[in-house]
Amino acid sequence: MDEVRVPMYLVSGFLESGKTTFLKFTISEDYFQIDEPTLLIVCEQGLEEYDEKELLKYKTVMAVIEEQEDLTPQKLVELERKYRPSRVLVEYNPFWSVAAFEAMEMPEGWGIVQEIVMVDASCFQVYMQNMKSLFVEMARNADMVTFNRCTTDLPLANFRRSIKVVNPGCEILFEDNDHELTDVLEDGVPYDLNADVINIEDVDYGIFYVDAEERKDRYNGRTVSFKGRVMKSKKADADFFVAGRKAMTCCADDMAFIGYICKYKDAPKLKNGDWVQVEAKIKYKTLKMYQGEGPVFYVTKIESAEAPEHELVYFT
Repeated sequence: MDEVRVPMYLVSGFLESGKTTFLKFTISEDYFQIDEPTLLIVCEQGLEEYDEKELLKYKTVMAVIEEQEDLTPQKLVELERKYRPSRVLVEYNPFWSVAAFEAMEMPEGWGIVQEIVMVDASCFQVYMQNMKSLFVEMARNADMVTFNRCTTDLPLANFRRSIKVVNPGCEILFEDNDHELTDVLEDGVPYDLNADVINIEDVDYGIFYVDAEERKDRYNGRTVSFKGRVMKSKKADADFFVAGRKAMTCCADDMAFIGYICKYKDAPKLKNGDWVQVEAKIKYKTLKMYQGEGPVFYVTKIESAEAPEHELVYFT
């Protein structure tokens, strides 16, 4: 990032997701003002439009690219020579493939420094049913995902988990129709947090996996029971293993094994791939595997178990 002379901000989202509204607001904010020109590249035009005269008040010039084949490295070099921008904002059409834009050769000194995804919360479930791969491609490297038009009847906590499993480090914001931020962290989970032993049903493992990473206050020092598949260390005498599940984050070819470290003195006796019911006390520790702090499960009880009816993890 030290080599980036012209920072690029990539804003993506499906049509009418609020990209233009977000960019118009950002461009006009005091904190966003600089003395040098800003180039706004618009790859998709919806109902909301830009006023080019208004943009010039904020030293912003606009270039509209209507066809995907016109968005080329040569076109970006042409824009660089014409406007000499100090930064670039891109309102991007995700149907052109975010991954393709990320991989595109940029003019010398240009580089993407932030990726933002805008989402109309009222349409999110439809997106995930019909355009999941496109949405996952947008979210995978996003620094921030903003859900707007949120209402209390929507399962916002589930929306959040759907993003976190694809991109755990992503910041996720929720705005209501008045553009006020709302907090979904207090939303419930489908198991009893007040039980002496928190029992995680098979279908809820994905929800628990994401929540345990984020909510130390909920789980530190608590005992949980869940089913997972054994993945052992390459070290034959290691006193730990991972009990986890396979998750499909996008498609059948995009599988990942997700789970947490389980400390257990008899771990060498376990067999890779076996299903086990684990009861363990959670403590949060800093581990290299987690690249920071995360939950460690200190096993108090372990039993052989049958494979769940559906082995794949769900996050809603």
